Amino acid sequence: MRLMKNPEERRNEILDAAEILFVTKGYTKATIMDILHACDIAKGTFYYYFQSKEEVMHAIVMRFIMSGEAAARRVVADPELSAHDKIFRIIMTQNQPDDRKLGVIEQLHSVQNVEMHQKSLVETVLRLSPILAEVVEQGIQEGVFHTPAPQESIEFLLVSSQFLLDQGIFHWQEEEFQKKVRAFSQIMERVLGAEHGSFAYVTELYFPHQA
Repeated sequence: MRLMKNPEERRNEILDAAEILFVTKGYTKATIMDILHACDIAKGTFYYYFQSKEEVMHAIVMRFIMSGEAAARRVVADPELSAHDKIFRIIMTQNQPDDRKLGVIEQLHSVQNVEMHQKSLVETVLRLSPILAEVVEQGIQEGVFHTPAPQESIEFLLVSSQFLLDQGIFHWQEEEFQKKVRAFSQIMERVLGAEHGSFAYVTELYFPHQA
């Protein structure tokens, strides 16, 4: 007798199995039949939750994005943290992916997934920018930031960092990448009207061995 599972549990089971397949076999090579066999489900069950393999991949990516969003919201909700402390912790959590997330990111960097990768970057910016804008507004109240446009400033900073600092898109040499990160921390200071050197921790997050 087949075990009945609640819809959310079944959906996550499909996503978990597909995620492993996409990382180990490759997104392009993995098929819907592979997912069916891995989950031991019928084709009708799969199509009840997802219309295509692309939709599964999108759902997997969204799980990671929403997890990052939730982590950022927990940081922002801490009343004991200063604006700089919050930015530090949010950047740290966003830039320390586990092996699972790294595997999915690697698949997004393949040529066949360019459109999906672009959508994931857009979704990340849309979800994180309001959260970080709230932190900038706190920094303005604390007197450490001075910008008339918190939301727009963060949007420009997020887009540039999500794109230019993505090593899967730009294959920078280490020295080049270091220069980009240092420049980005200086740009953050200017855009947010912060004190010179106050964002040095951004470089330290990317290159802790040089701190």
